[in-house]
Amino acid sequence: MTTGEPQLSHLDAQGHARMVDVTAKDVTAREATARGRVVLRPETLALIVEGRVPKGDVLAVARVAGIMAAKRTPDLIPLCHPLPLSGVDLELTPDYATSSIEISATVRTTGRTGVEMEALTAVSVAALTVYDMCKAAERTIRIEDIRLVAKSGGKSGDFTAE
Repeated sequence: MTTGEPQLSHLDAQGHARMVDVTAKDVTAREATARGRVVLRPETLALIVEGRVPKGDVLAVARVAGIMAAKRTPDLIPLCHPLPLSGVDLELTPDYATSSIEISATVRTTGRTGVEMEALTAVSVAALTVYDMCKAAERTIRIEDIRLVAKSGGKSGDFTAE
């Protein structure tokens, strides 16, 4: 690696995986928002919106699953720090024009490291829950475009995706 290139913080000098030591970082308010979408046939979307999926209220269960996943991120992603989350907002919005469910998760904490992974995990698990609850009705469901759209707090400052 040449000077000036970004360094991967989860690798030591020998290239071995490590948990980053955040002891010296300042405690600041941190927030991250991630988004994604689940694309389904219009008939499947109608089943969800009308509450006719046999497994139950898909949007309510997916919302709870996403919130729970944000809280359990360090159990799923090996090098993530356990963080005391102060808030998780998760929204699932049906979009009839694209026959999809748009998912947005915003996670907040006050700590020494950010909550990007928690927001991404919340969206991912909420999307997987929609798939799980609807797979009997449709096997062609697609999970798409999971990404970080904004973050604030910490030494690296704010980020907003275009």
